[in-house]
Amino acid sequence: MAAAKRIADEPAFVLHSYDWSESSLILEVLCRRQGRVALVAKGAKKPTSNFRPVLLPLQPLLVTYTLTGDGSADIHTLKGAEWVGGHVMPTGDALLSGLYLNELLLRLLARADAHTALFDAYAGVVRVLASEHGDALEPVLRSFELLLLREIGLLPSLDAQTMTLEPLKADTRYTLVAEGGLRVASATDRAALVGRQWVALQRALDDGSASYTATLRACAPIAAELKPQLRTVLQYHCGSPMLRTRQLMIDLQAL
Repeated sequence: MAAAKRIADEPAFVLHSYDWSESSLILEVLCRRQGRVALVAKGAKKPTSNFRPVLLPLQPLLVTYTLTGDGSADIHTLKGAEWVGGHVMPTGDALLSGLYLNELLLRLLARADAHTALFDAYAGVVRVLASEHGDALEPVLRSFELLLLREIGLLPSLDAQTMTLEPLKADTRYTLVAEGGLRVASATDRAALVGRQWVALQRALDDGSASYTATLRACAPIAAELKPQLRTVLQYHCGSPMLRTRQLMIDLQAL
């Protein structure tokens, strides 16, 4: 029988949890070096469990778990979880926004596929969500959506028309659509950006290790126009049904 391989002190965030038994939980966790993994937290629901106050979404953790056999099993066993600290739980719109990002990651990231740059960007977003900087919420969400799409290969080049590969004209309006990428905007398109704005976004995304900061800065003045375009593209790639957190936001706005 093969010895269990141990993954120790792995930076992680809990994306989602659900009941596994009367006393245990299954966790969907985003790890920095291991990607998205499923872990069973045995006894986590017991009042005396050390896991109980720690395994919360939008909180930075260090987790230790074991992979049995060759590590190909779908669910691994959580052995330890330590809260790293640094910020409080987001509330209100910030909490909903964080849960929305978690749902995107669950829908779009494959298991055991590491994206360290995306993990670091997510950690930065969570810090903003937990702060008092409410005015930064929309640019932060838009920049993470762009980075996520780019990281998993679903974002077309933003400095050329997708179908023709023609360079963008600085003052012509273009829109990003799910099926066709970036194209010239029509009179019926709800939202669009001019060519120089799309090109600025592409340059920011290409800014190496500083791409999150650069993309956030580029998104700030155009977040409102980006929002419907990115939401449509993301929902298309997530498939049906509508994201639960997105539907909740719509219902709350209707109230």
